Amino acid sequence: MLRNCLIKIASLILLLSFMPLKGQELTVPQLSQYLSDNPFLMSPAYAGIGNYVKVRMTGLTQWVGIEDAPDTQSLSADVRLGNRSGAGFVLYNDSNGETKQRGAKISFAHHLIIDRHDDEFFSFALSFNLNQFRIDIENFDNDAIDDLGITDDRSSSNPNFDVGGLYRNGGFYMSFNVNNLLNKDFEKFDASLFEPNTLRNYQLYSGYKFRKNRRSDFEIEPSIFLQYFENDGRSITDLNTKFKWYDFIDYYYAGITYRFLNDQLGKPLYVGPMMGLKKGDFYFGYSYQVILNEILGYSSGTHVVTIGIDLFQGISNCTCTY
Repeated sequence: MLRNCLIKIASLILLLSFMPLKGQELTVPQLSQYLSDNPFLMSPAYAGIGNYVKVRMTGLTQWVGIEDAPDTQSLSADVRLGNRSGAGFVLYNDSNGETKQRGAKISFAHHLIIDRHDDEFFSFALSFNLNQFRIDIENFDNDAIDDLGITDDRSSSNPNFDVGGLYRNGGFYMSFNVNNLLNKDFEKFDASLFEPNTLRNYQLYSGYKFRKNRRSDFEIEPSIFLQYFENDGRSITDLNTKFKWYDFIDYYYAGITYRFLNDQLGKPLYVGPMMGLKKGDFYFGYSYQVILNEILGYSSGTHVVTIGIDLFQGISNCTCTY
């Protein structure tokens, strides 16, 4: 009994202290799923880049072995509109103990040519988000239910907006996003409970795809992801490397990601190997995060599975969407 209690307390402290996955922050948890052939999940400015309607489904189970650990499912798709624009959406469901979060994001992106000969492009995007955050009391223990302050489930729906930009030049890419531009409404919750109402966070994602030449079937892609939360100053960094082997239009890849808090460079939160393949129109990706903090003794790690399909091929007349 005591061991279970300590586990729950430890997981709660970890969640509230430094993991950038809190439900009240109204965002899809960013783990290694953005590396699974799904850059649109990282930045709305990627909407419409490609020759297909790209559909991706992801299941993310954190801290396997710990009761009521965070669990997330998402469905995303994006499509080109005309020759220079794109649109996409993300649906997600996230649970963390008795807190539940579900929501949707709709995005529109436009792509511009800076230099046609050097494949230099700039894209910008706007997203509208609608998120419902709920505290479910049906599984609370008897002492909590007897508390007169707990009378029913608490929920709040919050609309918000994101903006993003993307620069590409040959094999180089860099995106910058500002998420949750508006502050949160405290209508359903007591502000004295330290619920953050400044939800803005900033994301920078950049990398380079190295190939010996255009005909080479091997590619190396190092990348970096940084995220900063305005409310409490938390920030994280992912250092990633992917190795990709092409077989005509099919490919296989393997890689690794290393995540750390920016004020604790030598103390990684996790190291995550990953692998995946695309065969024809079907995609599969898997990654596993090896937890390297205090929770290691209680959890076997975090699993992320992504499956997808590409539909309705259509070639654009503009290289900005290739």
